[in-house]
Amino acid sequence: MSRVQLALNVDDLDRAVAFYSTLFDTEPAKREPGYANFAVEQPPLKLVLLENTGAGGTINHLGVEVETSEQVHDEIARLSQAGLFTSEQIGTTCCFARQDKVWVTGPHGEKWEVYTVLADTETFGDAPEFADDNTAAQACCGTDADAATDGVCCTADARRDAVAGGATCRD
Repeated sequence: MSRVQLALNVDDLDRAVAFYSTLFDTEPAKREPGYANFAVEQPPLKLVLLENTGAGGTINHLGVEVETSEQVHDEIARLSQAGLFTSEQIGTTCCFARQDKVWVTGPHGEKWEVYTVLADTETFGDAPEFADDNTAAQACCGTDADAATDGVCCTADARRDAVAGGATCRD
């Protein structure tokens, strides 16, 4: 089953978890320091909460969670063929999970990912910082060390420069 993902920045993770647990009548599927996610059955929604003090109440990014890597690769092909600038991340660690994903940027700067979770991880990885125009945006989820060794994506400085120019990073 595919479902839409909404990643929100929150100032106080505990308060946000309490609120969304009540709103959707469910507990988080995953809870780690500074991070929580809910797998809401009805309506089908993956709600991600990222503790980002000072940016609470803003959208971090949007996404579509799919079941398989094949679906991610199909979306990479479809989006590329449609002429959208994509940033592919295969086997990246983000949000306490190993993932395959592709990023695109909407016409007003909104960041979308199509992704699948391959496995849970012990580490957070590096989340995209899409809080607002005053935040240095990062289109890649891999760490600088990942970029240096795996070619996952460009370095943090290159990401900031690319995003400031209206682009996103590629592998």
